[in-house]
Amino acid sequence: MKATVYVTIKENVLDPQGNAVQGSLHTMGFDEVGKVRIGKYMELDLDTNDRAHAEERIKAMCEKLLANTVIEDYRFELEG
Repeated sequence: MKATVYVTIKENVLDPQGNAVQGSLHTMGFDEVGKVRIGKYMELDLDTNDRAHAEERIKAMCEKLLANTVIEDYRFELEG
């Protein structure tokens, strides 16, 4: 089973990296770009066919390592 995990900074948390990218895009002439938020994208191959077990394990991975839940949100999708 394949898991796709998306981690993003919470809306109420400042994103200096996103602000830097936005400023650079404006400097390069891409003035139509509004707010930029930076995140992480991960693909994990899981050795299980049990969807409920996979969801439980991915949540644990996100809570313990993949996302800093104080300042980041996460979501995931399972295929297979």
